[in-house]
Amino acid sequence: MTQTSKTDWERLAKMSDEEIDTSDIPELDAEFFRRAELRVPVKQAVTIRLDADVLEWFKGQGTGYQTRINQLLRQYMQAHQG
Repeated sequence: MTQTSKTDWERLAKMSDEEIDTSDIPELDAEFFRRAELRVPVKQAVTIRLDADVLEWFKGQGTGYQTRINQLLRQYMQAHQG
């Protein structure tokens, strides 16, 4: 199910930082950062066979091509879950 944002992104993009009301957002203090935890997804090395032109296209996009392939696979997975 796709949700449509009710945010007027075009109007927001035209606003300066000073015009955006952030008064309802609490300031992140030292205590927040002391308790914060970095969570990095577990990666698993695999061997996968891809068409040569597909792999070359991804590599041609620059560094991080494996990350981009992973992101696309994740989007596909999420789109097809329950």
